[in-house]
Amino acid sequence: MSEENTQTDLSVAAEIKLYYDLFVPENQPQPAPLLLAVHGYGAHKRYMMREAKLIAPDDFVIAAVQAPHQHFRQTEKGFRVGFGWLTDYKSEESVRLHHDFLLSVIENLAAQNLIDRRKIYLYGFSQACALNFRFALTHPEILRAVFAVCGGVPSDLETNEIYQPFAAETFYLYGDDDEFYPLEKFQSYDARLRRILPHFESKQYFAKHEISAEMREDLKLRLRRAAAE
Repeated sequence: MSEENTQTDLSVAAEIKLYYDLFVPENQPQPAPLLLAVHGYGAHKRYMMREAKLIAPDDFVIAAVQAPHQHFRQTEKGFRVGFGWLTDYKSEESVRLHHDFLLSVIENLAAQNLIDRRKIYLYGFSQACALNFRFALTHPEILRAVFAVCGGVPSDLETNEIYQPFAAETFYLYGDDDEFYPLEKFQSYDARLRRILPHFESKQYFAKHEISAEMREDLKLRLRRAAAE
């Protein structure tokens, strides 16, 4: 059978559902600030909603989005379903799906008059960080601030011609004993972000690959500070 007649990478368009959880405070002033929370590899929207509620002011709407790629992961209680944002195969499609997901959630909430488009804050952990930075640099007019914990940066941070200057606040947090990222790697990410972001702040913690209690307290303070400006 001849290989010459084989066509590769053909495709058809398919519709999938992307899921998110939404928290709307009682008696909230409409429209309200929005915290978009994006989980890391192997987690889920419920986890990130819990984390977001620990740092968000009482008058914030919170949307916790869930990645599209599901898989089984080993835990102390056996196998559980986790979700991831990226795959090595055609990763640019996963990046575009993440962007479109966030934009669709924003549009949906704005259409319901639930959120103030001028007060949108993006919060990500681990795998979500690089994706969120890509979103911020591609759509710099949308976000008021970015909060990134224990994650990387886009590999094309300095070279992608699509990226635009991002002047909003950025707070980058990482631990000194992370089991997935050596400290030197975080420090290199820190330096690269600092060179291109004019309102950038970072902090190193005595922590592993986690959102520690100290990190939460600092995130809470900085989110309130950003919301007050």
